[in-house]
Amino acid sequence: MDGDLQVNARCVIPAHEIAWRFTPSGGPGGQHANRSSTRAEATFNIAASSALTDDQRAKMVKAFGEEIRVVVDDHRSQLRNRELAAERLAARLATALVVAPKRKATRPSRGAKRRRLESKRHRSQTKANRRRPSRDD
Repeated sequence: MDGDLQVNARCVIPAHEIAWRFTPSGGPGGQHANRSSTRAEATFNIAASSALTDDQRAKMVKAFGEEIRVVVDDHRSQLRNRELAAERLAARLATALVVAPKRKATRPSRGAKRRRLESKRHRSQTKANRRRPSRDD
C-alpha cells in the first residue's frame, strides 16, 4: 500500500499526499487490541493537493470540505485496515467526481394525462360514496 491511490481513470493521488495515523482499536480484545496500533486513519488535504485539477478540487471541496478523513478498525491487522481505508478513500473521492447526466425536460403523454385524470375521478367518486347522503337522495 505504499503506491499511489488510483481514484478513477483520470485522477491519481500520490502516496505522499495522504497522511496516515495508526492508533489502538477501541473495545474489547485483550492483549492484542491493547498493545497493537491496528486502527488506520487516512487524511487527505484536498485544498492543498497538487495532483488535482481545479475542477476536480472544486467538486471535492464542495462534497467533503477542505479535508477528508477515513478511519477503519474492522480487522485485527494494521495492513488490512490500511488497505480498506485506501479503498474507501478512493471510493468516496470517486463519487464526488461523477458527473450527473443533464436532465431532459419531458412532457406527459396524452395517455398518461388521461390515466391521471381518470384516477382522480375514480378517487373522488370513492370519497363521495363515503359521505352521508343528503336529504334529496
